[in-house]
Amino acid sequence: MNFQKFKFTSNSNGACPIYLIKAEELNGWLELQNESVEKWVRSNEFTASSQEVCLIPDNLGNLERVLIGLGDKAARNRERFVLGGSTNKLPHIKYKIESEHSYLELAEHCLGWLLSQYAFTKYLNKEKFFLELVKPEGFNSSKIEKIAQGEVITRDLVNTPANEMGPKELEEFINNLAEIHGASTKCISGDQLLDSNFPMIHAVGRASIKRPRLIEMKWGDKGPTLTLVGKGVCFDTGGLNIKSGLGMALMKKDMGGAANVIGLSHMIMAQNLPIRLRLLVPAVENSISSNSFRPKDILTSRKGLTVEINNTDAEGRLVLADTLAYADEEAPDLLICMATLTGAARVAVGADLAPFYTDDDYFSDTLRESSYRVRDPVWRMPFYTPYEPLIEPGIADLDNAPGGGFAGSITAALFLRRFVEKAKIFAHFDIYTWQPSPSPGKPKGGVGMGARAILDALPNILKI
Repeated sequence: MNFQKFKFTSNSNGACPIYLIKAEELNGWLELQNESVEKWVRSNEFTASSQEVCLIPDNLGNLERVLIGLGDKAARNRERFVLGGSTNKLPHIKYKIESEHSYLELAEHCLGWLLSQYAFTKYLNKEKFFLELVKPEGFNSSKIEKIAQGEVITRDLVNTPANEMGPKELEEFINNLAEIHGASTKCISGDQLLDSNFPMIHAVGRASIKRPRLIEMKWGDKGPTLTLVGKGVCFDTGGLNIKSGLGMALMKKDMGGAANVIGLSHMIMAQNLPIRLRLLVPAVENSISSNSFRPKDILTSRKGLTVEINNTDAEGRLVLADTLAYADEEAPDLLICMATLTGAARVAVGADLAPFYTDDDYFSDTLRESSYRVRDPVWRMPFYTPYEPLIEPGIADLDNAPGGGFAGSITAALFLRRFVEKAKIFAHFDIYTWQPSPSPGKPKGGVGMGARAILDALPNILKI
């Protein structure tokens, strides 16, 4: 894990000033400049629209400063990371932000700059050129760097193909992360899962030649307890209810929940937050073989609840159920589950919003405020108890894939809630964790969802 490129520089020598200009403030800014600068800007028809760039030369024709438009108020509400979206228009030199901004605005600009430097080039014979940015004075640039590093972890894990990011490789990554931060790990794999009472993790992963496993990491010895659970289905064929080719095309990202909580764990540990962190990742491949679990099988979970299998492609909630039951046994102060669980969530809120479920209004309100502050959008969905009968098949305690086609994300969330009783606060995120097309600071491919908002909210939620 090499994060050296995702850092600011402290050397301002030779750095070109950047001025970030709101459209409604352009005229006032120009009035303060000398006549030649004003003429140059107006002759180039610069209006400070979003991501618009104006390169201003000195008397010798060398680049003296750069103007970047932030757009009008409506544009700023629509777009995030405008500075990051403008970096591809800049010459390959060093820069510093010269204009004045609030702390939150500066944080967004600086984070957007770092995130815009990301490219997944592991399988390409070329490197992305990194633009240096001088860290602003009086600004906690180290915190922004650590957040960017966590996001890079998530993106790299999701983007890596399944032939090189299976359950074993996911375990190795977590072990390496734990070593960096002085955390401890353990792993239960293969038939040991049966001996340790994780029958549904075993059932889902047993058909693959890559052994299923439950990976656990613990860090911190004081403060409130936070447990993060992430769905680690490293590839999902759909099992015997096999997906179509199109449906299988992006299934390397079905471990996106794990990738998000791993990235979030790095952010927490790197900032040395005063909490006791526990990370749990059920890592499996949902494959097809003679020993695949079958439609209409009935599985008994770790919690003792029986589950009728009505679709082997609804496997994520099975591995999460055993893991959540295990997590809940320690009665954590906050238990968060993240998973690429249902297509229904994407239909409801699209690819950009991170939908989440909780019964705790304080958690929801605090998270929502944080999401606005750090520009990491989330949306609360309902744990709608009247839909509980939909997940009760009659022949077993629970149904893993209710028919009817309605409320697919809600019924999946209700299913998971059945396995949590002792945690003081429980929240489940049904995320997409994929950027379908490039946007500022977010190239096409794997992307973090909700982690920055959670990180910002933790001090208030856990009272640290």
